[in-house]
Amino acid sequence: ASLPGLVHDPGLGSPGHKIDLLRRTPTRAGEPPVPPRPRLLNTPWGPPVADDAPRLRMEGITKVFAGTVALAGVDFALDRGEVHALVGENGAGKSTLLKVLTGAYRRDGGAVLLDGGPADFRSPREAAARGVAAVYQEVPLLGRLTVAENLLLGREPTRWGLLDRRRMNADAAALLAALGLDIDPAATLGTLPIARRQMVAVARGAAVGRQVLVLDEPTSSLAGREVDLLFDVVRRAAATGTAVVYVSHRFDELYAVSDRVTVLRDGRHVATRPLAGLPRLELVGLMLGRRAHAATPGPPPPPPDAADAGPPLLRGEGLKRGRALNGVTVEVRRGEVVGLAGLLGSGRTATARVLFGLEAADGGEISRDGRPLNPRDPRKAIAAGVAFVSEDRRAEGIVPDLSVRENLTLAALPLLTRFGVVSRAAQRAVVDRFMARLRIKATPGQPIRELSGGNQQKVLLARWLCRDPAVLLLDEPTRGIDVGARAEIEGLVRELAAGGLGVLLISSELAELTAGCGRVVVLRDGRSVDELAGADVSEGAILRAMAGGEA
Repeated sequence: ASLPGLVHDPGLGSPGHKIDLLRRTPTRAGEPPVPPRPRLLNTPWGPPVADDAPRLRMEGITKVFAGTVALAGVDFALDRGEVHALVGENGAGKSTLLKVLTGAYRRDGGAVLLDGGPADFRSPREAAARGVAAVYQEVPLLGRLTVAENLLLGREPTRWGLLDRRRMNADAAALLAALGLDIDPAATLGTLPIARRQMVAVARGAAVGRQVLVLDEPTSSLAGREVDLLFDVVRRAAATGTAVVYVSHRFDELYAVSDRVTVLRDGRHVATRPLAGLPRLELVGLMLGRRAHAATPGPPPPPPDAADAGPPLLRGEGLKRGRALNGVTVEVRRGEVVGLAGLLGSGRTATARVLFGLEAADGGEISRDGRPLNPRDPRKAIAAGVAFVSEDRRAEGIVPDLSVRENLTLAALPLLTRFGVVSRAAQRAVVDRFMARLRIKATPGQPIRELSGGNQQKVLLARWLCRDPAVLLLDEPTRGIDVGARAEIEGLVRELAAGGLGVLLISSELAELTAGCGRVVVLRDGRSVDELAGADVSEGAILRAMAGGEA
């Protein structure tokens, strides 16, 4: 029988595991309850702290990369035994904050306190030694080792100076059982399905991250039943006092497993709220904000009359791609700017990459002018008149050590070459024409790395426009550029559409979508969930569709 004030918690460690529930002094009849008196916990790195004090506190965290402020005075706190969601769009600062927490990055300002004592981690190894660990969506384990060897890597038990494999397998089995995982500790990790490997990574993280466990997109490789199993593992870890940071773009997961949520935007702390009772629409609004839009756009081009326009220039129907896409339908007609809206992970970029052939679709159909296209690589899409400007300008756009001239004509070289030799006169004519048309502030021979972000983006647009495409796929074309360049690019997009070009515009800026698009397709969790046109295109309608129609 349990003693008064103690409750048995089966499944958490040994059979005798108990949780102390006596948290306040008894009172006489009629007297108001006495507030709970916090117990003091001894820590090896600082003075005793109250057991209801935050497990972790990050205060005024600042991080700067080459003059760019990634984090600007961010505050973040974790309580013992809570699951805390961390959300924000691309560039919000989530990854940077977590890397500062785990010692992968050195902060430029602020303080980190763990159980009330300073935590100045210089590496993830130092953080792990203090019980802080992270599990990322890429499984960082060794496929040729066993499950037990991966779980206890760096902490292997020994006997007489030799590896004690029997004890190692027993310890691994006990850890897996405590987390409710039915995995053979002697199995070679590489023989397991990716979902099982992901669960082993989570189990290792839980074993190392006894104080703070960071889970970054942990369900990326998991199916529905395995997601439920992960949630059970997370709750078990939290029940032992571990503070869990849960990063995911899937709202259903956040609301199912998290207690509180912290929102970051543009490297700043926006809000920390309890998730219970927080409307999804309000959470979306906190993530996206109401950013000032300094451009003065003209009216968006009206949707073409489908009866007169013929088949769409480009259409993707029921597109599927792994877990990223699960039924996306979108089409672009001549002279139309179509917006593609959705939160991070909704499938916006994956849709564009599938339409351009950078990633092969697992299902669905892609057609060009009513004829099947289904590109398996970009060459087929380019030959069909489809162009794509990636959101990652530096990694997938510019070639930094080449000149403006070479970057601008990269896609047009086959058209400027005769017998394997580039015609300098033809190249010069193309460069002069498009530098003037797009008002690119540079000289043709200047290295593109020296240009501003806005001028680099103009060069990338010119690279495709000099091929005279029929359809232009633009993924976040105004991200990271100044207000003036933004207005010029938006004006250019409207001008191109007026000339008959079909444009698919992906943007996180609701004002950019509402001002520049005749239609907006909204994606959520890899599916197209709504399509707005004409007067129905509004920030409120897009927000409601992103949030699943909830207020």
